[in-house]
Amino acid sequence: MTAVTDQDHTEHPERSENPADPESPGRSEDPGPSGRHDEGPSRADTGSPWDDGLIARRVNGNAGEEQRRVTEPRASTPQKVIPLAYGPQLGARLEALRELVGLSRARLDNRTLAQAGRVLDEAAARRGLSGRHTVVALAGATGSGKSQLFNALAGVPISETGVRRPTTAAPIACSWSDGAAGLIERLGIPPRLRRRPLQATADADDRLRGLVLVDLPDHDSAAVQHREQVDRVLGLVDAVIWVVDPEKYADAMLHERYLRPMAAHAEVMFVVLNQIDRLPGEAAEQVLDDLRRLLDEDGIALGEHGEPGTTVLALSALTGEGVGDLREALGRFVGERGAPARRISADVDVAAARLWPVYATRRRTGLSEEAREEFSDRLADAVGATAAGEAAERAWLRNANRACGTPWLRLWRWCQDRGEPSTGRSTLRGQLDEEATARQRVEQAVRTVAERASTGLPAPWAQAVREAAVRGSQGLPEALDELAVRAGLPPGRPPRPGWWPVAVLAQMSMTALQFVGGLWLLGQIVGVMAPNLGVPVLLMVIGIVGGPLIEWSCRLAARGPARRYGLEAERRLREAAAGCGRARVLDPVAAELLRYREVREQYGRVTGTVARTG
Repeated sequence: MTAVTDQDHTEHPERSENPADPESPGRSEDPGPSGRHDEGPSRADTGSPWDDGLIARRVNGNAGEEQRRVTEPRASTPQKVIPLAYGPQLGARLEALRELVGLSRARLDNRTLAQAGRVLDEAAARRGLSGRHTVVALAGATGSGKSQLFNALAGVPISETGVRRPTTAAPIACSWSDGAAGLIERLGIPPRLRRRPLQATADADDRLRGLVLVDLPDHDSAAVQHREQVDRVLGLVDAVIWVVDPEKYADAMLHERYLRPMAAHAEVMFVVLNQIDRLPGEAAEQVLDDLRRLLDEDGIALGEHGEPGTTVLALSALTGEGVGDLREALGRFVGERGAPARRISADVDVAAARLWPVYATRRRTGLSEEAREEFSDRLADAVGATAAGEAAERAWLRNANRACGTPWLRLWRWCQDRGEPSTGRSTLRGQLDEEATARQRVEQAVRTVAERASTGLPAPWAQAVREAAVRGSQGLPEALDELAVRAGLPPGRPPRPGWWPVAVLAQMSMTALQFVGGLWLLGQIVGVMAPNLGVPVLLMVIGIVGGPLIEWSCRLAARGPARRYGLEAERRLREAAAGCGRARVLDPVAAELLRYREVREQYGRVTGTVARTG
């Protein structure tokens, strides 16, 4: 990128294929006042003692030209790339995360799942690239001396340093071995910005074999595109070396924007305090202790006493003090070849932590049997199951009274029914009021069960449960009314007990005795029969008293069967209402709860913990 202001350095110009070409390494171009690109200041023609910031010491300008040369990528026979292999545990976590995202697509928005999707994409992309290389980024603020450290590790000036900021305009990669082209291409670094170190000693080459070191632009650069490149590359590398200096090691931007959010990546991070040669006496140890304190406050685990965590070192890229310790630590780190998997595992941890509010709950969730029964009872009350049972009981008793009652009482009741005035309009008004009340009861029952089912669930799943209940409640009152008609009283007459014909025959006998006695008395009155009042009167008294007595006895005997008949009618209506409510409301709600339990279990596999579902 060509800079447009004097404050921004330009990209490295295209290098010559000849390493000795004076136009190739260590130079940067900056547009002069005339619009012509002039050579940037070299180490020899600047009088400043620091050429990597106000506090970065100047590299010896009399160093041999051979030490300044950049070793260009060497043409070599293409080597077979051995892809990265994830362990069983990490592979299972990635598969669980993939299942989790798939199950959540219909319930969570794309923004919520975006980071998890990126982790899966990056894990798949990294898995197809070299598993024998470790990509490590050098990141730091303006003047921290990371470019000097980059050159010190490579053994030759590769990355440019200078007084103008930002000095590094684009990432530069340096690979210690072949086969890393795919990894570097993934970072978007063009071939002209890829380098090979000057292999001063075979020992250094062996220790860092497999390392791909990337020098990033300053993360606090004034150029927005530089900061964007830093953020982009930091999301793709396997590890990061944060280079801080005695002046900016406590910078709030560094800690709040980068270190604190990356606390989960402690095992793939190095924090290097550079320029300790500027600190007198024990000041370096004091600054280093304060740096460790700040990292601890950021939640970053420090790899001390053999424990896994961030490696914290102090060095001077200018004098070389401590650079050997970093080289040795890097050698062990790269030799383990575990950084890519640990980086992906940390990415999964971060994604899972951000998904915690939409999956995890500390309360027991689901619908209890008590809540289900209460919902069914509310629906039964809405359709009048109790009233229907009582009506069925009264109908059975009425039928028994008609069959077993005296003819004279039945005739009186018939006349009474015929004499009652018509109440059609009042009945219609009452029916409308009852329907409105029933609808309100159904709606209240649905709201209650939805609230109980969604209690304790994360917001997206609680909303999904409520929406499922609302969808099921549409048309539920009408369906319940139809069921009430079908499942209320059974068609035909109520069943008759075995004693019923005997009672009817006895009642007919009592009526017959009344008629016989009456006719006998009438015959004596008209003189057809001989006078004898005792027998006909006795027959009439037996018929008159026996008829009501038999009716009263039948009523007592009919209470049990009538009650059972009414309870059976109520049970049928309750079961029908419960079945309708279960099919329309409870089953969809249960399906949402089951989906939540599934994703909760998958989330538990992602986090590596046992999911406790409700």
